[in-house]
Amino acid sequence: KISKEVYAIATAKGIEELEAERSGSTLITQLTPQMLKSGDWKDRKFAEYDVRSGLHKEMMLGKKHAYKQLLLEIKQKLVGMGFAEEHGPLVEMEFWNMDALFMAQDHPAREIHDVFQVEDPARGEILDKKLLANVRKAHEHGLEGSKGWAYKWDPEVAARLVLRSQTTTVSARNLAKGLKPPKRIFCIGRVFRPDEIDWKHFIEFNQCEGIVLDEKMSFRELLGYLKEFAVEVFGAKEVQFQPSYFPFTEPSVEMYVNIPGRGWAEVGGAGMFRPEMLSALGVKVPVLAWGLGIDRLAMIKLGLKDIRDLFTQDLKKLRS
Repeated sequence: KISKEVYAIATAKGIEELEAERSGSTLITQLTPQMLKSGDWKDRKFAEYDVRSGLHKEMMLGKKHAYKQLLLEIKQKLVGMGFAEEHGPLVEMEFWNMDALFMAQDHPAREIHDVFQVEDPARGEILDKKLLANVRKAHEHGLEGSKGWAYKWDPEVAARLVLRSQTTTVSARNLAKGLKPPKRIFCIGRVFRPDEIDWKHFIEFNQCEGIVLDEKMSFRELLGYLKEFAVEVFGAKEVQFQPSYFPFTEPSVEMYVNIPGRGWAEVGGAGMFRPEMLSALGVKVPVLAWGLGIDRLAMIKLGLKDIRDLFTQDLKKLRS
């Protein structure tokens, strides 16, 4: 067996640490909450750190997620246009998601393939009985010269809980509170719809809802709002409007934008809220309304070709 003696010369710093260890006063390498609370750190010595050693050549600094930053910019833009932000629950009664919007209870959009129904608890409670009666009348017999949908409206169906399929629920709730014109409000939030997932469809997405209460507003102003929103906020180069139908607006349009490399995609609907709906909620002035799929518009702004990339966990894509 061969042994070998090795000699080393301790530096002054090394000697200091050895003496500290022998005396029981070991240098602190990590400051803990307990030390801060007890004040023990005041009489202890801290180990020195060499911040120059072991640094990675490329530092990846933290930053806000690009999509989250874009949503913040959208909110700031709308606030700058005179809109106030509102919020609402993700789990809603069908009353607010559909009935208050003058959507008949046999409408296809209320079926299980178009809305996520909550199993437990299955129902909520509608507390405003006057509002309940007004909505019932609008559906069964009509308001403002309308004949309604001519069927027996069921409050049990209206009380069913669903994941909201549109942020128009927020507009309905606020209109029922008695908003006074002129008033502009918006909501940006998640909505949920069963769908086949592909490059432009997802079961959960962000929607931007906006309404304007003003006696002087018209359908022309609505189209102007939408085009300005798509062009100035998202950088859309081409925007088209096509006539459409929604149970709660008349006239109604759908807005399409051209996504580079993908072609035209529908990004939302808009229109003037119907008098039957507004009357049931106690509103007597015209209301412009729109609901836009922010995710598809964000694809233009962020240069994406697949809506799923908005929520990717791929660090290379997030850092680019």
